[in-house]
Amino acid sequence: MKRSDNRKKDDLRPIKITTGVLTRAQGSCYLEWGQNKALVAVYGPREALPAHKQNPKQALVNFTYRMTSFSVPERKNPKPARREMEIGLVLGNAVEKAIFVERFPNMAIDIFAYMFDSNAGTRCAALTAASVALADAGIPMRDLIASVSVGKANGEIILDLTKEEEDAEDAVDVPVAIMPSTKEIVLLQMDGLMNKKEFEEAINLAITGCIKVNEMQKEALKNSFKEGSDEKWEKTYIVNCRQTKLKKI
Repeated sequence: MKRSDNRKKDDLRPIKITTGVLTRAQGSCYLEWGQNKALVAVYGPREALPAHKQNPKQALVNFTYRMTSFSVPERKNPKPARREMEIGLVLGNAVEKAIFVERFPNMAIDIFAYMFDSNAGTRCAALTAASVALADAGIPMRDLIASVSVGKANGEIILDLTKEEEDAEDAVDVPVAIMPSTKEIVLLQMDGLMNKKEFEEAINLAITGCIKVNEMQKEALKNSFKEGSDEKWEKTYIVNCRQTKLKKI
């Protein structure tokens, strides 16, 4: 089945990932995913303030998710909407699964994700970019997090829905995020109804899509090291629970 943008059911929209785009952030990432455009900055670990919010057992992960006023067809109120705050909380919980937060008691890791343009799947784009920004900042992680939406439209189970497909009469939208090395699901939401067979097909398709996204994440990080300074080569990443120092190519 060919879709309105001529993709097959298991095709992703074009994705472009660039790291280190903000000089004053510890880590940053700019991501284009179809029409979606996300910019993410990471700060920390730094002292959690005010002090009464500090956790002596682990770092706090604060995820701020915002849609800019001009990111949607009709101008959005610049004031943070309840939906944005809820999505930020959900994405923060997902990211926390991958970070070794227990290594930073009484500290905070702040993630700011801004969407400058949108066409469905914005939370998946923001989460994917945030994971790359965390790696760019050298935050110790169990694995990167890759995310993609999967769902149902016009009677078919499809990958990476557009806004048009999300608005179909029988539409079901399922954002999914995994840690690719173990395929552990860290985000799973569903808007709509599916039977068991459809859901199993959707999850399998989502995991395949996430693996493809993860390859692009790793390629973007490798490219940043090729182009980076000698100091950047000294960053250490923790992947799959073991410490590995990336070597200069």
